[in-house]
Amino acid sequence: MAQLVKRGIIQSFDSTTYTASVLLLEATSTVLAGVPCSTTFDGTSMQSGALCAVLFFDEHNLNDAVILAIYPNGSQGVPTPPPGRVTFTTPFLLVNAVTIASGITNQYTVWGGGSPVPSGITGILYKAFFTSPTVAALVQLAPHGGTLATYHAIGAIEVASATINGSGVLAVDSGGKIDVAAHGGNCTVTLYLLGYVE
Repeated sequence: MAQLVKRGIIQSFDSTTYTASVLLLEATSTVLAGVPCSTTFDGTSMQSGALCAVLFFDEHNLNDAVILAIYPNGSQGVPTPPPGRVTFTTPFLLVNAVTIASGITNQYTVWGGGSPVPSGITGILYKAFFTSPTVAALVQLAPHGGTLATYHAIGAIEVASATINGSGVLAVDSGGKIDVAAHGGNCTVTLYLLGYVE
């Protein structure tokens, strides 16, 4: 059983399974689907058209492989901005004075719709504020489907109809979604995206 490294071109990437489809350069009619990717890459590194190095653990078994490296293919496959860091953006208004009833959770998607946040990120930098006519009301934030109590809370409000500010870094789910919930009273919430974590 001999190991072998071949060059390929990334055709697509699935962030939910961390696998990619790869066109092998030595065999231009061969596209491998579901090839595992090294977890050292983030989702924004896996650009369609980028070149890659594929390690075959057994050169006679094309299904026994892993993508070891990703690198630019001329001007293709170059993430903008470069991946692997916190990126600050121009503030983007994601939630604009939305009233959330007490006990209700709203879901928001942080990428798309003009947002400067690219798909494949793992977290956001945010600033949020809210007001409520109810003393002790608070707002909780979490990745979509996460347990609200284990993530972020802003409040509890001490004076009725006052405004409370908060900011932080919040994880997002694999679809780029977050949950925002009101507790203890109806809350009117505004949330800005200030950046993201790749």
